[in-house]
Amino acid sequence: MLLVQRRPGQHGAGAWSFPCGFVEWGEDVRAAAVREAREEAGIEVTVGEVLHVASNFHEPEKPTVGIWFAARLVDRHATPVAGDDAVAVGWFDPAAPPPLAFPTDATLLARLAGGS
Repeated sequence: MLLVQRRPGQHGAGAWSFPCGFVEWGEDVRAAAVREAREEAGIEVTVGEVLHVASNFHEPEKPTVGIWFAARLVDRHATPVAGDDAVAVGWFDPAAPPPLAFPTDATLLARLAGGS
């Protein structure tokens, strides 16, 4: 299952994405992933392997690089709740995701479905 969040009034408003955000100055990228999961979905995770790296051009004036990690819940019974940058969170089957905000999320899901 995949945890995704419904985005508020920002790029992709109303569509869904993996919990995501920017790395703070001096912050380790894995620590940023843990922080974003906490802030956006109210869960504690352990970050695992890198699943995908891609250039994001959804904001032409501000291109970014995205890094998607596998993660596991610290407490497997934890219930995600929408945090500061989400209006909803939910678990979805990777084969039947909701409408996605970012093409790079769809690319990752296609790769995972194909097993490559």
